[in-house]
Amino acid sequence: MTLARQNKYLLKFLTPFFLFLLLLSSGNEAFAQAKPNLGGSSRLFTYALEEMEKGDYERANTYFRQIIENNLPLSPEMPYYFAVTLFELEQYDNSMNFLNRYIQINGRNAEKYEEAKELEAKLKEPLDAIKACEFCNKQGYRVIACTTCEGEKELEQTCSLCKERGVVGCNRCFGKGLLTKRNVFNLIEYHECDQCDGLGKHTCPRCDGNLMEYSTCRTCEGVGSLISEEICDHKEKPRHMSLLFQRMQENHP
Repeated sequence: MTLARQNKYLLKFLTPFFLFLLLLSSGNEAFAQAKPNLGGSSRLFTYALEEMEKGDYERANTYFRQIIENNLPLSPEMPYYFAVTLFELEQYDNSMNFLNRYIQINGRNAEKYEEAKELEAKLKEPLDAIKACEFCNKQGYRVIACTTCEGEKELEQTCSLCKERGVVGCNRCFGKGLLTKRNVFNLIEYHECDQCDGLGKHTCPRCDGNLMEYSTCRTCEGVGSLISEEICDHKEKPRHMSLLFQRMQENHP
């Protein structure tokens, strides 16, 4: 995130691939064919394939992620099937990441090499659309206006220094409007404060008398936008309505 908050959803979707790379760095033995294990990756991999055959790619995705997130041994063919699953879920960038790894690991001798190249060709069009789109990030998730500041990057609030008075007491004369000074005869002389012109107060330096102050939005950290969990359709959508306006619509259909 930093941009931590704004990037929250990015991490959610990319973490499995980063874990996958970590397993790669630990050695090729991690990619040896997993032996049957009722509590291990073999069972989860089988479940994932069964869900793919049913067309339930969401559930298949869950099983694949369990394998990776639990650092279980990986079948050499697993990255290909995960890439197919991600393609069906329209997570095209992540799909290409796993597909590239599959080819790098197995080369032309890969069991699904031809199918992998076909999937690679199918990914070109949606990935090109993502690159050309101004409404999503490079992973294909829609960028939305911050729901807190509504894209303004800042939040308006009453001035905390002057408390909506627009003026503050003079810090030179302490609000008296006069300054004292002893003359050569050790007598006290009074002079009008030249900082506040004898008023004892002056315009608030924080809000310039506007009664309001502005601070960087903490939700988006001043960016004005957030990454949503929505797969982008590359079409412009109406600007986000304020929550207050939404409530008004709900109360007055």
